[in-house]
Amino acid sequence: MSTIHVDIVSAEGAIYSGDAEMVIAPAKMGDVGIMPRHAPMMTNLRPGEVRIQLPDGADELFFYVTGGVLEVQPHLVTVLADSVMHGDQLGEQAALAAQKAAEEALQGATDREDIEHAQLQLVEAAARYAAAQRLKGRRN
Repeated sequence: MSTIHVDIVSAEGAIYSGDAEMVIAPAKMGDVGIMPRHAPMMTNLRPGEVRIQLPDGADELFFYVTGGVLEVQPHLVTVLADSVMHGDQLGEQAALAAQKAAEEALQGATDREDIEHAQLQLVEAAARYAAAQRLKGRRN
């Protein structure tokens, strides 16, 4: 089976580089599945998990991104992420605590800027918690 090369980078540096059978990413308008020879495209990413299905069904890798840009070429997928965490680094309890803190910040926010910032934090924390729960089910 043919493969597509995947590069995941963030401000911290290169996170992952390798071949995949398929990549699933959280695009702004919904999840997208990318396979070799996909049509070129570029889209913004929302907070969520990037899944990389390795060649020959060997395994699947998970990365949590807080947002960024996805660029697709027929034989290359590039994820330019705001920040990235390996799936193994997602702690369900830490994600839940971040979600609760964001909810409290939203309740205490009074001016427009604080409300918008708290809403953004809540969306990101909820996506991180959901990704941690999905990954927990796959680890068992």
